[in-house]
Amino acid sequence: MSEKETLLDLLLANPQEFVSGEEISRRLAVSRTAVWKQINKLREAGYEFEAVPHKGYRILSKPERLDTLSLLKALKTSTMGQKLKILDSTVSTQEEARSLAEGGAQEGTLVIAEEQTGGKGRMGRKWFSPKGKGIWMSLVLRPKQPMHYTPQLTLMTGVAVCRAVRKITGVMAGLKWPNDLLVEGRKISGILLESAAEDEYVRYCIVGIGISANLDAADYPDELAHVATSLKMESGEPVDRVALIAAVLEEFEILYALYQQEGFGPIASLWEALSVTLGKPVTVNTANGPVTGTAAKLDHSGALLVSTGQGEYVPIFSGDVELKR
Repeated sequence: MSEKETLLDLLLANPQEFVSGEEISRRLAVSRTAVWKQINKLREAGYEFEAVPHKGYRILSKPERLDTLSLLKALKTSTMGQKLKILDSTVSTQEEARSLAEGGAQEGTLVIAEEQTGGKGRMGRKWFSPKGKGIWMSLVLRPKQPMHYTPQLTLMTGVAVCRAVRKITGVMAGLKWPNDLLVEGRKISGILLESAAEDEYVRYCIVGIGISANLDAADYPDELAHVATSLKMESGEPVDRVALIAAVLEEFEILYALYQQEGFGPIASLWEALSVTLGKPVTVNTANGPVTGTAAKLDHSGALLVSTGQGEYVPIFSGDVELKR
């Protein structure tokens, strides 16, 4: 048994009582510094402790673990998530789902990980995915449509996640074009859609969804502390991850059917109603340089139309939006 496992057994044996650092040090035959390091490793894994000088440590809560049975029982979908793979740790759920898709996995196959060690965001950025604290998942889609329509699926996914977050947590998240959910200007969720094509038609899409569910302020590295938040931090309550995953998949399945039946128009209207981008002064950093103006609306493809004055609208198909205050 490892030092971390022995420490955990010791603290869980009498969860209402404090165990002194001296006692832990003696039982593990390690230094007090080594005890502190093991406590921090358990914190990183999602355990919460009360530490009181001269009394020691007491465990307050254990991380909730996702399991296949509980999630399948919570699902109300017919397709999305019905084929399910849950991992304790992986480099990236996107890569896991891509491998399954290449192997013929059916539409709706879902990969979830408790932790990603190399989670991906847009433009090659790293996505912070600590263990047991969030929802890190990727969904296999096989839409029968031309490749150039796939950005619409990113916006549709944003609507599904936003509606589910509001329904389950009451946190009034909003959508920032093209793929972020914000609360009071800080990010709680991101979406990454990656596709494989053949003859300009989609073979499959992998829809990556990251939701910062139960992170505390202390969990974030310094570079994210002022730009990111979590549903727990915003609501003041831990989030039931199983309920939220089930709600996201239910909303997604409803919207995906709507999209297939009626096209992008209804999805665009729903997105615009939840947007925190439209009507705001923005600067969009694109490959051709910055575009400054007012975010006006979506066009039929899902591009953001930026009004630069005198009735001119510039369509933005890809770029980073900076909201001006």
